[in-house]
Amino acid sequence: MSHDQSPNVPAERDRREAVREKAQQVKAKQTRWRIVRRSLIGLGAAAVVAVGAVGVTSALSSHESRSQALPAAASDDGFTITTATGVADPLTAPAVDGNAGTMAAGAAPTAEPSPTPTGTAAPVDIRVYVDYMSLEAREFQTANAQQLSKWVGDDAATLTYYPVAMLTSKSNGTKYSLRAAGAAACVATHAADRFFAFNHELLTNQPAVDSDGYSDEQLADMAQGAGVADTDTVRTCIEDETYTGWAKAATDRAIKGLPDTNGQALTATPTVLVNGTPYVGRMDDAKEFAQFVLTVDSNAYYSTATPTPSASATPAG
Repeated sequence: MSHDQSPNVPAERDRREAVREKAQQVKAKQTRWRIVRRSLIGLGAAAVVAVGAVGVTSALSSHESRSQALPAAASDDGFTITTATGVADPLTAPAVDGNAGTMAAGAAPTAEPSPTPTGTAAPVDIRVYVDYMSLEAREFQTANAQQLSKWVGDDAATLTYYPVAMLTSKSNGTKYSLRAAGAAACVATHAADRFFAFNHELLTNQPAVDSDGYSDEQLADMAQGAGVADTDTVRTCIEDETYTGWAKAATDRAIKGLPDTNGQALTATPTVLVNGTPYVGRMDDAKEFAQFVLTVDSNAYYSTATPTPSASATPAG
């Protein structure tokens, strides 16, 4: 007697088909997940790149903005003193007579000039190019601050400082000269009435050559100590190094040529010009500088003065 096994064949075949179908479903699901995961990774990478690009663009834009920032108070890269206060008492300084075009410097000429000029002389123009790490710039400021303040206060002179950065490499990589010049521009722009005092502080309390110099935070503290009113604005300007790009460009321009000097160029600091004439005397001798200013100013005065006409005698009748 034989047994028919055919009824079990379809059942086994159905089981294998079910397993194969299940495997295909799992494979399809895994494929779809891999596609989704790759898409998510791609989107994530794109987002990271986009964020990075925004960050780089922002950083470049910020740097470009700083490098293009120009101090509104600058004229030919210089800052004219409007208020010469905040330093030692200027009353002991040699006096300048702005109307007569003469200056008492403790060693005034003994001979009276002839002919006697009439009219009023224009204020003498004094321009000083300073690097805030220059020893001779410190000597000039220390010796002459009082009489410069006096002359400006008497309207006998106009005084303009030009911050430059010729000793940038002399501060162990901190670029102190450049940062100090930029800080000076911040004060001149946002607190013009305190620029003379801050400039004086930077020069008379300058760091040693080949030292790190002051940090940006310390420079901001010095500006606050000089009496600036809007401390937050000035501090932000200094600590952001807003005008360091301008300071470098201004130095490059001065090295190529100084304005209104017939081709003179900046070769050392300080460079002091009186009515365009370079001062070559001792930087630490106030009397010598005062005598130089007197001489230049007198020459300018006499070259423009109009002699007083003499009265004609009337013949006796």
